[in-house]
Amino acid sequence: MRRLPLYLLLLGLAACVQEPEATDWRLSIQLPQAELPVGLHLAADGSEAWLVNGREKVPIPDIRHAGDTWTLHFPTFDNTLVLERKRDALHGTLTLVKLGYEQVMEVQGAPNPGFRFPPGEPPGADVTGRWQVEFTDDEGKRTPAVGEFDQQGSQLTGTFLTPTGDYRFLAGEMRGNVLHLSTFDGAHAFVFMATVQAGGELAGDYWSGTRWHETWVARRNYDAKLPDAYSLTYLKKGYTGLEFSFPDLDGKPVSLGDAKYRGKVVLVNLSGTWCPNCADEVDFLSRYYRENHQRGLEIITLLYEHYGEFDLAARQGRALVKKYHIAFDVLVAGLSDKAQASETLPMLNRVVAFPTLIFVDRRGQVRRIHTGFNGPGTGEHYEQFKREFRAEMDSLLAEPADAAADTGP
Repeated sequence: MRRLPLYLLLLGLAACVQEPEATDWRLSIQLPQAELPVGLHLAADGSEAWLVNGREKVPIPDIRHAGDTWTLHFPTFDNTLVLERKRDALHGTLTLVKLGYEQVMEVQGAPNPGFRFPPGEPPGADVTGRWQVEFTDDEGKRTPAVGEFDQQGSQLTGTFLTPTGDYRFLAGEMRGNVLHLSTFDGAHAFVFMATVQAGGELAGDYWSGTRWHETWVARRNYDAKLPDAYSLTYLKKGYTGLEFSFPDLDGKPVSLGDAKYRGKVVLVNLSGTWCPNCADEVDFLSRYYRENHQRGLEIITLLYEHYGEFDLAARQGRALVKKYHIAFDVLVAGLSDKAQASETLPMLNRVVAFPTLIFVDRRGQVRRIHTGFNGPGTGEHYEQFKREFRAEMDSLLAEPADAAADTGP
């Protein structure tokens, strides 16, 4: 009997073994003028999924898998990514819910090739460091920012800090003299590109979703700073405290004057479930509350949502409570419009950003107001905020309650 050579037997066995399905993908989200790449881990059986932005992993809690189609839903943001597998590729759409409309973008995916942006020339510059940045929108409005980048070979990570919050975890590459960064975290859909100029400055473009574009310029400045976050929103002359009444997620009206809050240090957090920076702050506050509630602390989150209907806004609030294990009051305060939010709290000069954090002492007086939030993507700035926050709270919680605050009308 003639025997087949060993290598032919091995080839035959290999032909019978099915190639393992890819679980790590490079998604390409198509914006009007740019491609937004992001990493995706997607278990073949649909049991788990997460997005990858550099060192950030964003778990996707709501996964529906039917045949070759995956529907990935981000409950707190109410955004949806639908992907269909066709052989070794993914095709689908990303839908982002905004105030009064939706943004829909085409998405393509391929097995992870080991890069985020397409390969190109080796790095022609190193942009590691701190940069003074100015963004200019298409109507000419300018916004200051600080960029912080870390470049390792061609790999690039970093973020931008602005007066209203940070741009969280950005990842990409340096190709020649061109900087490429992007993020998609379930809500933010950002792409940044810039070219290193002859004098070392950066000049480029920033795209967000389907409707927003800005140009930006930057120069290296290790002393770059932003306006004091405690100076942007403040009480109008003649006011010492806050007054409001908004429904909780069950429709019951809640006021800062309720007995529950008298004699307590209260943090009032202006937020929105659609806002990743707000989610970072709510996550931090929820953890802090669980550790310090017994010291005489209460927190109220005021939600300003994309939905005008109470039931829809409350649904989003419940998703937020579930995700971050919130044990304090969450109220539906209005729409996600800063001008309208300012009208709901007329004692403030204005609402500059979501999130905004208001510190109220045991006597009901506003002591400080912090605009924006430096979250985990800002590294040391996040650690510095936590140190300063804890010191401020230790001081407030150590103060005795005023006798008048403990007696009701």
